[in-house]
Amino acid sequence: MFDLLKRYRSLFASPPPGLEDWTARLSPQLQEAVRRHGQTVSWLRLLASVPALHPSWMEFGRPAVRIGVSGDCDDPDRQHLEKCLRQLHPWRKGPFELFGIQIDSEWRCDMKWARLANDIQPLDGRVVLDVGAGNGYYGWRMLGHGAARVIGIDPTLRYVFQFLLIKQLAGEHPLDLLPLALEDLPDGLEVFDTVFSMGVLYHRRSPFDHLYALKDCLRPGGELVLETLVIEGGEGEVLVPRNRYAKMRNVWFIPTPQTLASWLERAGFSKIRCIDVSPTTVEEQRSTDWMRFHSLPEFVDPAQPDLTVEGLPAPLRAIFLAEKP
Repeated sequence: MFDLLKRYRSLFASPPPGLEDWTARLSPQLQEAVRRHGQTVSWLRLLASVPALHPSWMEFGRPAVRIGVSGDCDDPDRQHLEKCLRQLHPWRKGPFELFGIQIDSEWRCDMKWARLANDIQPLDGRVVLDVGAGNGYYGWRMLGHGAARVIGIDPTLRYVFQFLLIKQLAGEHPLDLLPLALEDLPDGLEVFDTVFSMGVLYHRRSPFDHLYALKDCLRPGGELVLETLVIEGGEGEVLVPRNRYAKMRNVWFIPTPQTLASWLERAGFSKIRCIDVSPTTVEEQRSTDWMRFHSLPEFVDPAQPDLTVEGLPAPLRAIFLAEKP
């Protein structure tokens, strides 16, 4: 576990203002988060086996997060690197291009980023929290848009190790991804300039608890970027799936945009606005060689693509911006 803690040394050494007490207590929290996972030791060995490569070029502001080029390593090292990357299958978020290896992830996350990048408050110099960060794709994009420090949290350890492998290739940057859930953060932080929660709200049994926790992390005047599933309809309408939604068991509440706006207002946010409502398409979410399980084409009714296989409205996603007064 000590090797894992070393990968967060810059966060321990120079935490963002206001997070000093938390980072001082973070080591045992991280150890507990990974202690009972059966693959932690093998994944640490996997990271240790990755070739020591030196990228001549890095680019975080384009659709594919790019680290290194093909000419930065020889074929045996590239083949071994790809083998290591594939051992962390499935790759849900991306795309990435690593030393000429193109990771075609399940989600074309660049498409979602394009829908919000021009409307959010500029990230230059801001301290950002990314809740449900997956493997950190959006964190790299946030750095590319000028963020001073990004902290991602995600309890799925496989995704955290995907991030750690990529960061090992990229070298030190002010971006960390912790194997934690939002509930693991201290109460009353109020230090982040921007908080992102994308694709999380509908997985929470209590959407209001989630909204209050997000607000708790923001400084006064900070911005929430919230992306979630919605349905068409008026204020007060909410879909509560009886069993599964698009083959997912952990979907609890899907509001209309008007209902979600009222939830945000009730939670104490101000300057609430919806900047985008878009259906999810098979261009944006699909199975690939890097994510070989079922995806959107198997989640919707082939005869009626506006419905899920359960007969519910097909995925429609909205992006909301709001501020903490």
